Amino acid sequence: MDDVLRRAPLFAALDDEQAAELRASMTEVGMARGETLFHEGEPGDRLYVIVDGKLKLHRTSADGRENMIMVIGPGDMFGELSLFDPGPRTTSATALTDAKLLALGHSDLQPWLKGRPEVAAALLQAIARRLRRTNDVMSDLVFSDVPGRVAKALLDLSKRFGVPSDEGIHVVHDLTQEELAQLVGASRETVNKALADFAQRGWLRLEARAVVLLDVERLARRSR
Repeated sequence: MDDVLRRAPLFAALDDEQAAELRASMTEVGMARGETLFHEGEPGDRLYVIVDGKLKLHRTSADGRENMIMVIGPGDMFGELSLFDPGPRTTSATALTDAKLLALGHSDLQPWLKGRPEVAAALLQAIARRLRRTNDVMSDLVFSDVPGRVAKALLDLSKRFGVPSDEGIHVVHDLTQEELAQLVGASRETVNKALADFAQRGWLRLEARAVVLLDVERLARRSR
């Protein structure tokens, strides 16, 4: 069983034989960069595990503005709410890079949930973590200024996608400037100003759809 899949809550509670059996019942889905897997409001009847690549989960307001909920990558699972409460999708899912996913339908997972309560517990734990993260984001929007939110978003991305280098932590986030602003919940101009200030202070270096964090400690202090 691939280490990437083992990181997904769906597989973490299973032994190797059970995990291989579940993997065999899943369908592979390939996505090209910019392709949308599903849209907010569409009916949902399956969950997905990312094997390779990155996706963004996002919502669109009535006036057309987009809010990015999170960036997800290999080992992350999404769409699990549809398994417990089949209904309209609460977000859209779009590929930030070429991506490979595994999909599991509601009817295929039900026998696993009934016969293995540890799988249901792992899925509920994943949903609880997602809810906790959403609450943190809501609090940040109310209590943190834009530079603080930018610092926190970069640190979060570094924990999930960062690779240590001689200079610091190299983070390929695959986000445009506009998408990074949507993730932070601010205008592109304000976010760019915060990034430029951090770069001038020597806390980071900006690259195309990437960033090198040079002073994690100062960014962490600014994020509080």
